[in-house]
Amino acid sequence: MKRLINRLLPKSWRSTIVTIPVVRLHGAIMSGGGPMRSSLSLASSAGLIEKAFAFDAPAVALSINSPGGSPVQSRLIFKRIRDLALEKNKKVLVFVEDVAASGGYMIAIAGDEIIADPSSIVGSIGVVSASFGFPELMKKIGVERRVHTAGKNKSVLDPFKPEKKEDIDRLKALQLEIHDTFIDLVRTRRGAKLRDDPDMFTGLFWTGKKGLELGLVDALGDMRSVLKERYGPKTQLKLISAQRGLLSRFSPFGSSIGAAHIAASAADGLIDAAQERALWSRFGL
Repeated sequence: MKRLINRLLPKSWRSTIVTIPVVRLHGAIMSGGGPMRSSLSLASSAGLIEKAFAFDAPAVALSINSPGGSPVQSRLIFKRIRDLALEKNKKVLVFVEDVAASGGYMIAIAGDEIIADPSSIVGSIGVVSASFGFPELMKKIGVERRVHTAGKNKSVLDPFKPEKKEDIDRLKALQLEIHDTFIDLVRTRRGAKLRDDPDMFTGLFWTGKKGLELGLVDALGDMRSVLKERYGPKTQLKLISAQRGLLSRFSPFGSSIGAAHIAASAADGLIDAAQERALWSRFGL
């Protein structure tokens, strides 16, 4: 509406200031969420994304800093961005900060253009599963594992039992299916921009500078400089942030302040923090 009114005014009265909404999609990508979790998911980001696309602006800027995580949540966020971009007929400009790898890169390709810092990390187009095994520890401390199932495959990859070849083969088959979905998405979005490189889809990752050569990104730069160059020196950036309720302003746990809830949230938060730390550490961050 603002742009329509601006076009109807005489040129001398028209505002030359363009405001671009900015959404920060930062953190490891995990389903769920809670008062002590800072993970990225569709639930945590959908409201911000929709608010940005409702903004009266020619484009939406996304700041991405994510080592990846859940492939499902990554694709859901990607799809929500693309659906809104088509519905609102708006350009999506993605700016990579430290890293847009694995699921983080999947979200990045929702952009019509991807701009990265020369030292950003991009790529890691692959699928990984990681866990620990404790069968020898169980024997050493004298603890017997008892598992009863209805269905012979209900306890596959139990961390307290030795791995079985058939279980590993099943997991790898699932990973290959997810990997193929990821590859198809990258090929569809990046198209002829991608250079024919044998390592492109092996899970390797590169700097933004090398990513530009490979066609994984479109340009090098930073958000403020690029937007001002494109939309004028008076361009303003508007960070889209979530509104907080009255109780959440005074409590780090929002309105759920029961002792049991706080304890459970703290435990979940520690587990999530360990998982997130492992994801970031893959990229030396």
